[in-house]
Amino acid sequence: MPVLTRPAPFAADPAQSRGRRWQELESKTRSPFERDRDRIIHSTAFRRLKGKTQVFVAHEGDHFRTRLTHSLEVAQIARSVSRRLGLNEDLAEACALAHDLGHPPFGHTGEHALDDCMKPWGGFDHNAQTLRVLTRLERRYPSFDGLNLTWETLEGTVKHNGPMLAKAEALETLAPVWQDLNAEFDMGLTTFASAEAQVAAVADDIAYNNHDIDDALSGGIFSDTELCDSVPLVRAVYDEAGRDYPNLDLGRLRGEVIRRLIGIWVNDLVTESERRIALHKPQSVDEVRALPQALVGFSDEMIAKAATLREFLYAKMYRHWRMNRSRSQARRIVRELFDVFLAEPDTLPPVWLHLHSKDSTKTARLVCDYIAGMTDDFAIDEHRRLFNLDRTL
Repeated sequence: MPVLTRPAPFAADPAQSRGRRWQELESKTRSPFERDRDRIIHSTAFRRLKGKTQVFVAHEGDHFRTRLTHSLEVAQIARSVSRRLGLNEDLAEACALAHDLGHPPFGHTGEHALDDCMKPWGGFDHNAQTLRVLTRLERRYPSFDGLNLTWETLEGTVKHNGPMLAKAEALETLAPVWQDLNAEFDMGLTTFASAEAQVAAVADDIAYNNHDIDDALSGGIFSDTELCDSVPLVRAVYDEAGRDYPNLDLGRLRGEVIRRLIGIWVNDLVTESERRIALHKPQSVDEVRALPQALVGFSDEMIAKAATLREFLYAKMYRHWRMNRSRSQARRIVRELFDVFLAEPDTLPPVWLHLHSKDSTKTARLVCDYIAGMTDDFAIDEHRRLFNLDRTL
């Protein structure tokens, strides 16, 4: 399939950006979306992703995906798809690189544990936390908190799963962080995001579906035979790769299978998206936002195949006894850290302690922010420092 060299009429145009919350001089060498991407890459939160779990806890091995390597893989897929659809690659990449910045340690287990802890004070959601990181918690610039990203990149973060609100719903149904941003920087919460943001969202699906297979096989969670017996799509690719390379060792065979699977997903995504483009014929990014369905997505056939794969992964990987043990440990660490910091905020490090408030809601959110920013290893070490009576700290 040829790669488009001209931008599509509905691609996001950096020259037409709706701007930033805080006005800045434009760069002489980079577009606004390029600057967004670069600010994300240079952020503290992005660096911390190297020590945050994708599925396996960081200390279980250095060959498994972390949030950092996953984000880079998502960005690569998003750029590739955007190029084929004639979209703005820089915006798609910025959205992809930012999408996991709000994840706490220990993956979704850490998220669920923090949400339970924060129930009396509004709960915890990693997408909302990503927005807090981008607009408040990063403190690297003299004139503003956050990264001061463009409206389009923030939109891609806020609405990467589609519209936040139905037309009849009230803004008050959303978490305060969404409400606060929308009050200052109307995000159009009842519409879809740009096609670039939609590409980043589905690139996330492609990356984790296929790389979870790779990590689970490497970790001995399930066998190639179990996978092939349960997922016809994967069996077909194993058979095809085996015919093409009959004497390939298992490690190389697995690598070839994963590459081919990613290609199948990407080609389906591009083909189906092109079908929707031909159907709706959008002529601007605002027309993309106003469509009744996402412009970028998989075919019904691929969605059904993905459901079969996800069912297998949940049964054989995510609920595996080794994963259950890791989750059990992670839940205890997060809950106990939260409890001690909330009850004794003077145990927080000085850089956080000076932000402490007598308002219990603000204190709880401060503790939540501190824990959410931790890497897996730092959370484990911080728990040890607080709960083990060591002679040295």
